[in-house]
Amino acid sequence: MRYDLIIFDNDGVLVDSEPISNTILAAYLTELGHPTTYEESIHDYMGAATHRVHDLIRERTGRSLPEDFETTLHARVFAGFERELEPVAGVPEVLGKLVADGTPYCVASSGSHERIRVGHRKTGLDQWFDDERIFSSQDVGKGKPAPDLFLHAAREMGVAPERCAVIEDSPLGVRAAVAAGMDVYGFTAMTPAAKLTAAGPVTGLFARMEELPGLLT
Repeated sequence: MRYDLIIFDNDGVLVDSEPISNTILAAYLTELGHPTTYEESIHDYMGAATHRVHDLIRERTGRSLPEDFETTLHARVFAGFERELEPVAGVPEVLGKLVADGTPYCVASSGSHERIRVGHRKTGLDQWFDDERIFSSQDVGKGKPAPDLFLHAAREMGVAPERCAVIEDSPLGVRAAVAAGMDVYGFTAMTPAAKLTAAGPVTGLFARMEELPGLLT
């Protein structure tokens, strides 16, 4: 590997959660009087921390979401995870290769620590990620597209930003990685390549997880 640390986004990269969570988010916002389609949820909120939902709704409507919005949303999303969540195809094999090659890796997600752990337990990815490899926007107080989360993960893992590769599937994540001074590889399974490259200079693009190790060597 030509990198000293591989930083994975979580939702849509490690676990196939975006269709579940955005279907639930769109339905809940609509229920609260903010009509939102699944496609709009993907466009506006994919890859973002929940504070972005609060900010955009307030900006667009002048109204605030209920105080229990996040608690209710998380409960519904976690229930959806328990019913349907699967790992992204090919992820266990990629993680196994990183371990075999002795390449450090971690996850840096806009989602909460609880969301990350619930998803990993359901999909069996918890065997690959101990606490020292899990970083959340909760740790820094500012989610993507700010670079803070990626810089925090690199610092905690003891690796310089320029020696890191970030694996992302959202424009917000690409912007954050570029701002952090890291190479970023765009996963196009859900997001068109043009949207990722429009967000910033992407070092490589791939549509299937099994393509990733070849890009990193």
